Amino acid sequence: METSDDGAVLGADLSRPLDAIFINAPLRDYSRRPRVNDFTLPVLGMAYIATYAATQGFNVGVLDAEALGLGIGETHQLVNHLGPRWAGFNLLAPTYEISAQIAAGLDPDIMVMVGGHQAKAMPDTVITDPRFAALEALVLGEGETRVAELLRDRKSRADLPGVMWLDPILRKPVTGGRPGAGHHLAPDVDHLPFVDRRFLVNDPYTAPDGRTEANMVGARGCPYDCSFCGAAVSANPDITIRTRTPAGIIAEMEALHAAHDVTAFRFVDDLFLGYERFIRRCMDAFTAADLGDRFVWDATGRINILHRADDALLDLLAANGLREVALGVESGSERLLTYMGKRINPAMTRSVVDRLTKRGISVKGYFILGFPTETREELAATVHHIRELWEAADRHPGDFRASVFEFRPYPGTPEWDRLVATGRYQPTQLLAYTAVDLTAGGLDDAMRGRDEFNFSVNLQFGEATVDEVRAALVTLSREQHARSSSRR
Repeated sequence: METSDDGAVLGADLSRPLDAIFINAPLRDYSRRPRVNDFTLPVLGMAYIATYAATQGFNVGVLDAEALGLGIGETHQLVNHLGPRWAGFNLLAPTYEISAQIAAGLDPDIMVMVGGHQAKAMPDTVITDPRFAALEALVLGEGETRVAELLRDRKSRADLPGVMWLDPILRKPVTGGRPGAGHHLAPDVDHLPFVDRRFLVNDPYTAPDGRTEANMVGARGCPYDCSFCGAAVSANPDITIRTRTPAGIIAEMEALHAAHDVTAFRFVDDLFLGYERFIRRCMDAFTAADLGDRFVWDATGRINILHRADDALLDLLAANGLREVALGVESGSERLLTYMGKRINPAMTRSVVDRLTKRGISVKGYFILGFPTETREELAATVHHIRELWEAADRHPGDFRASVFEFRPYPGTPEWDRLVATGRYQPTQLLAYTAVDLTAGGLDDAMRGRDEFNFSVNLQFGEATVDEVRAALVTLSREQHARSSSRR
């Protein structure tokens, strides 16, 4: 795919020198196999950083190479041609190798900064990776204010907490920080500017139902400790859990409606409907603003919280425009759910799905197949659980959608630590992510929409083989595609 400079790097003034290009690396090298899925979530975290930097006077842009379907060579050639002072990467486990290859192809006078889950989980590995030879700053955690300080003066890294680099003499990673600078680690979410949508590909966008939709963040951090999740509280002891004020959330919704005629919103936080007090505060404010008469919205939630909610609160969510809740169901096995640290059981999930769909609120359930210690019987229980949730929703106006994934280990998570502690797996094995083409080269329409999520380290973690796990995933995905198609 050929992409011009001005069409690829968003939000920057390319007639002036560039302070930074923030690069969202592609999930695979699309010069080898073109991207086949039609939509990918916008990089809101990167856009937050770019927006804040722009308000501080810096000329920055975002290059979303995944959304644009770029190859490795195309990506670093674009950046080299534009010649920014800095190139920034959001490092994730599935894209680390590609990010490193892009970084290795950059001109040596372009300084590199990195952040993201992989940077936080394995900072020493990243800093000493020769492909990141131009790395001047690794930022641990939320980066808005620290990135702006780095753009102002690279030497400020010595004063900034949670910023690491390689000591040029000792050749060892060092960390900056001075007393009184701790506020950089947890920016006040209510004082950050609203995301400037100029930095995003396809957001807002026109949904199949004709509505204009936009993605938002209403809270940061998660208080739960699900063993497989990069947001697990034990993996992020530095993260302060913060919710935005309902007034600030509504103000951003109104601004998006005024500027882009947005009437549908998706909250993509780790957990939006995860605290009853916050839910009630938001619903009071939404009711006062008559949001339910004008807008619809989707959100992430917790099964245990919604299970405890009384009928009046669920009625209020429906009245205020809640269209769909995304829930981490994960498994149909109570033993495995306990092992994961989910604090739920299948009976709770059945009850929540029944109560929500009865009120016309749809549910999207996430499931993991092939989890460590999972037996074949437990995998079959998860398949059965999905089908009974489909059947339950069929009796009500709300829908139930299943999104099924093959287990992937992520460094820094409790599950990663358990796997390494067994002695059966080496970190290099657990990091060997490869893209799995379940689309038959783009011909299988049922699998195209989830192509960006088909990654595997090709290791057997439970009793079922990788082939058995993948066969169940494909079967369920095709059944879900057929169900969704019949509802259109």
